[in-house]
Amino acid sequence: MCGITGIYGIPDRGAHALSAEALSRMTARISHRGPDAKGLWTSDAEVMLGHRRLSIIDTQEHSNQPFIHEATGDVIVFNGEVYNYRELREELKGAFSFRTESDTEVVLAALQAWGAEALHRFNGMFAFAFWSREKRELLLARDRMGIKPLYFAETSHGLVFSSEVRSLLASGWIDKRHDPIALSDYLRYQTVHAPRTIVQGLSMLPAGHLMRLQGEETEVLAWWDMASETAKIDGGLPRSERLKRIRSAMEKAVDLRMRSDVPLGAFLSGGIDSSAIVGLMKSATDQQISTFSVTFDEGEFDESTWSRMVAKRFNTDHHEIRLESQDFLHQVPDALAAMDHPSGDGPNTYVVSAATKKEGITVALSGLGGDEAFAGYPVFKRSQQLMEKRWLASWPKGLRKAAGLAYTAIKKDATSRKMAALLGGDYFDLEHTYPLSRQIFLESDLRRLAPRAGQQPNRVYQWLTEQIAPDTRGFALPFLSKVSLAEMGTYMSHTLLRDTDQMSMAHALEVRVPFLDHNLVLEALATTDDQKWPHSPKQLLTDSIPDLLPSEVIHRPKMGFVLPWEQWMKGDLKATCEGGLAYLSDVEGIAEQEVDRIWSAFLEGDARWTFSRLWALVVLGHWMKENGIR
Repeated sequence: MCGITGIYGIPDRGAHALSAEALSRMTARISHRGPDAKGLWTSDAEVMLGHRRLSIIDTQEHSNQPFIHEATGDVIVFNGEVYNYRELREELKGAFSFRTESDTEVVLAALQAWGAEALHRFNGMFAFAFWSREKRELLLARDRMGIKPLYFAETSHGLVFSSEVRSLLASGWIDKRHDPIALSDYLRYQTVHAPRTIVQGLSMLPAGHLMRLQGEETEVLAWWDMASETAKIDGGLPRSERLKRIRSAMEKAVDLRMRSDVPLGAFLSGGIDSSAIVGLMKSATDQQISTFSVTFDEGEFDESTWSRMVAKRFNTDHHEIRLESQDFLHQVPDALAAMDHPSGDGPNTYVVSAATKKEGITVALSGLGGDEAFAGYPVFKRSQQLMEKRWLASWPKGLRKAAGLAYTAIKKDATSRKMAALLGGDYFDLEHTYPLSRQIFLESDLRRLAPRAGQQPNRVYQWLTEQIAPDTRGFALPFLSKVSLAEMGTYMSHTLLRDTDQMSMAHALEVRVPFLDHNLVLEALATTDDQKWPHSPKQLLTDSIPDLLPSEVIHRPKMGFVLPWEQWMKGDLKATCEGGLAYLSDVEGIAEQEVDRIWSAFLEGDARWTFSRLWALVVLGHWMKENGIR
C-alpha cells in the first residue's frame, strides 16, 4: 500500500524544472501513505512519476519505486497489492529475469507481456501508472471494485494524477473552485460519485476503468463490468453446490490476502463478517492470528462478549482496545484533518485504524463488503417489500401524498419524511426507491438549501438506470443482486471504500477486504434470491461456513449504540460545526438563511434534522475552508 503521483504531457524542456517542483510537492503531500521510502523519476521529457512507499511485500530497498526496468526503460508506480503475484511470477519467469520478490515487479512484467489484458489476470486492489518507453504510452488503471483511488486533472502544464485529491491541489495548478454539479451530489448523498469530485475539473477514474495516454490521444474505458461478468456465472446451480463454491471462493480470498512480509492481523467486532474472516484465517495457517477489537465502555452496547468468544474459539492473540466516548471525541479534529475528500462518515475508521497501528500492525483484514455481497443491510429487505407493493402506484397520487403528510405529522422525524416522499412518487421499482433510501437531504430540502443544485439530476438514479435498464446485463440479475449492485456501485464504492482508504492510510495502515474478491462477489451476485435469503439475512454466507461460526454470533442481537454526536455537536464540537457551516454559507449556490434555519432547528432538538445530516454539511464546509476551495 502506497501513494502514487505523476505528470504527463509536459509541454517542453523549458517546463521540466517547474514540473519537477510540482511533482515533488504532490508527492510530499502524501507522505503519510508511505513513510518507508520516497522516490521521484524525472528523467523523461514527457512524463514524471512519484511514489511514497509503505513496505508490505519484499521490504528491501531494491523494491522501492518508481520501479525501473533497466533493459527497456519501462517504469511503474503502483499502489495496493496484487495478491496472486506468486502464481503470475511462475508464468512469467521464463521470459522475464526477476531481481526482487515484490508484486510490483510482477505487475510490470505482466504488463510488458500481456499489455492491458494483464488486468484480467490480477487479483487484488490497485491503482497504478505504467510508462512504456518504446510505445511512449502511459497506462493508468484502477482495480475492479474501486478499493484503491486514483484522481486526475487536465491542466495547462499537462495531466496530473495522484492517489489523493489534496496531492493534486498541492501541484498549484488546480483552480480551487467547487463543482456545482458535484455539490448537488454531495448534498444528496454526503459524497460525490466518480468521475466527478467536489473540485471542478478534478476527476476520479471510475472503478474497473483504465486510461491510456499516447501523444495527444487519450482513451478512457471500462476494462471490467460487474453485471457482465456475473452473467458468465451459472445461476442455476443447486444450493448445495453454490454453498461449496462460495466456501471455496472465500477460502481462496482470505488465503491470498494473508500474504505479507510485515505484521498482519484482523479487525474483530464479533459480528458475522469479521468472525467469518478470522475463522477462515485460522483455517489457512498454523500460526496464531492477531485480532483487534475496539470497544466503548457503554454497558449494554459493549460488543466485547462476542469478540472474546470468537477470539477464544480460534485461539487468537486478541487485543481489546477499550475506549471511552471522550477518547473518540478528542480524535475528531484529527480525523477531519486527515480527510482527503469530504465525506459525512469516516471518523470511526480513523479511530479504529489509529488504535490498530499503535499495536504494531501494518496490515489488517476487514469484513467490509459482507453486507453488500450477502444482503445484510435492511435496505435489501425494504427494497424487496417495496417492489412487492408497487401496486400502491395505482392509488390516486393525491391520496398517497395525503397519507405521507399525515404520517410525517405524527412521527415528525427524518424517516417519516422519506416515507412521505416515497408515497408521493410515481414508481415503486428499485430505480426509484433505492436512490431515496440512501439520500441525506431530500429533493424538497435541496430546493431550499441550494436551489440550483436541486435542479441537477440525481446521480445515483442515473447510474442505477444505466446499470439495470432492460437492454443491459444488470436487468437479468436476481432482484437482491440488483440491490447489491446498487450498494457496491454507489454507497460502498464512494463512501465506505473512500473513507477506509483515506482514514487507514492516514496511519499508514493497509486494510484488505476479502469479501470484495471479485470471484467471491460474482458467485454471490449469481445466486438466486430464494437461495440467498431463504429465511434470514446473510444466510448464504453463514450456511457456507457452518463449522466456523458459533450460533451465538450468527443469532446475536443487532447493536444499537451510537456515539453521542448530537451532544458533542451542541457542546464540545459546536465551534467546529459553526465554523464549517459559516464557510459553507458563503459558497456560491448555498442559501445562507436555510443553513442557519437548519442549524437552529437542530439545536432546538427538531427530530427532522438528525446529527448525521448536519455533520455532512459541517464536514463539507470545513474541508472546503481547510483546502481553500471557493
